Amino acid sequence: MQSPQIEAVIFDWAGTAVDYGCFAPLDVFIEVFTKKGIEVLHEEAREPMGMLKWDHINEMCKMDRIAQLWKDKFGRLPEEKDVDDLYADFEPLLFSILPNYCTPVPGVLELVDRLRAKGIKIGSTTGYTQKMMDVVAPGAKQKGYAPDYMVTPDDVPGGRPSPWMCYINAMNLGVYPMKHIIKVGDTISDIKEGLNAGAWSVGVILGSSEMGLKQEEAAAMAPDELADRMDAVAKRFKEAGAHYVIDSIGELDTLLPKINARLLNGD
Repeated sequence: MQSPQIEAVIFDWAGTAVDYGCFAPLDVFIEVFTKKGIEVLHEEAREPMGMLKWDHINEMCKMDRIAQLWKDKFGRLPEEKDVDDLYADFEPLLFSILPNYCTPVPGVLELVDRLRAKGIKIGSTTGYTQKMMDVVAPGAKQKGYAPDYMVTPDDVPGGRPSPWMCYINAMNLGVYPMKHIIKVGDTISDIKEGLNAGAWSVGVILGSSEMGLKQEEAAAMAPDELADRMDAVAKRFKEAGAHYVIDSIGELDTLLPKINARLLNGD
């Protein structure tokens, strides 16, 4: 009888596998609110990252500061039709820039090769719609990244932090129970998605939306400041329930012996 072990890894896309720092959607979220005369902060635009994009805008509209700015300007709190209007502006703007944000994060291509050499299957989930992934996935494939399976929020009743996208991955990859799967991502909603699915949930720091730095910014930052920022992200992931936190995506397979040992012990 084969020992229990990890059989699949489900990757997030932007901020984990491609688009270092998850910058494609960030500036667009800020821009659509700016068009309405509402100045939002980078940290506000990043906080719901990883969710379906309509849900993301809805969460931003619920934030106290943004909601009050909206009320001051329009005489009422934002409503569902306002989210629809913001999203209607968001989608075409995002599509116009998405082709520029398909580059794999450093280390991910080599990691996938190592995982596949061990017989581990590669799944993926995202906060992007299928139409958005129709741009991102082919662009990433041209640059060498192509998971075995992909699920978008369009395929399920609800996006993150619901577990449904992970379940569809597991079904189509032929892997169960869920404890034989690692879910890795760069946002709090990724962590919760993995936990809710019953998978091992791993947060990645460098290149993440939570970190919010471009690769050259991280490289140029003073070591002490970078360490402090990385520690803060790690703390947020752990507080969200992450089983493990890694500095960079290329380190993911170093967790395999640890997790496989825990599985063998009945964890």
